[in-house]
Amino acid sequence: MGLLMILFTLIGGITLSAQSSINGTFSRKAGTIETTFLTFLTGTMFLTIFILFFGSGNVLALFEAPRWQLSAAFLGTMYLLLTVMAVPKIGVIATTIAGIAGQLVIGVIIDHFGWFGSLVIPLDTKRSFALLFMIIALYFIYKGNRRSSEANPG
Repeated sequence: MGLLMILFTLIGGITLSAQSSINGTFSRKAGTIETTFLTFLTGTMFLTIFILFFGSGNVLALFEAPRWQLSAAFLGTMYLLLTVMAVPKIGVIATTIAGIAGQLVIGVIIDHFGWFGSLVIPLDTKRSFALLFMIIALYFIYKGNRRSSEANPG
């Protein structure tokens, strides 16, 4: 089951990068906020159909959730909006690596302190090195992008 979840997440990452690239290009014509709106509107329509046919939960439980848990919707919207803004400026790979690095940094903090009811996993040397290598990768990818864009300005 664990390998299947890794595969699903890998596929999710592939689709996220493709979506980032397409949204970044589309935002040049439609606008950043408009592109983000279209993405969420389309997602809402698809998820409404999925809920009708495959839903097993209780949509009305949204009204019973603590307010802080509802902030996840805002955070997801901000992530997409910022990604749509970044892709045309720094490219898909730099945007993706920066997003992953941000996820890793906050993920390590959340794990270390057990925030939001998560499993407590202390920050250790291996995790610290993983963060360091991700930041180094971001540096080299961003520098490579800048060098490439300077060589090909048009």
